[in-house]
Amino acid sequence: MVDKNDVAAVLDLIRPSLQADGGDVRLVEVSDDGVVSVELQGACKGCPMSQMTLANGVERILKERVPGVTRVVPADL
Repeated sequence: MVDKNDVAAVLDLIRPSLQADGGDVRLVEVSDDGVVSVELQGACKGCPMSQMTLANGVERILKERVPGVTRVVPADL
C-alpha cells in the first residue's frame, strides 16, 4: 500500500517547478493499487502539455521515489 504522506512529500519537491511556470498540483487520492490522482492547477490546468507534464514529470518522479506507485492520473472533479 502506498503511503499518502510519501506521495505528498514528493509532490512538494515537484511543486516549485510547476509554480515557476504559473501552475501547481494538488493530491486528490491514492488508491490501494497505487494509482495517484492529482489535480493540475493554475496555468497547468487545461494546458495542452498537461498530459506530458503528468506522464514525463509527475508520474516518472513519483514512481522513482515512492514504492508502489503504479501510475498518475488526472482527478475527475
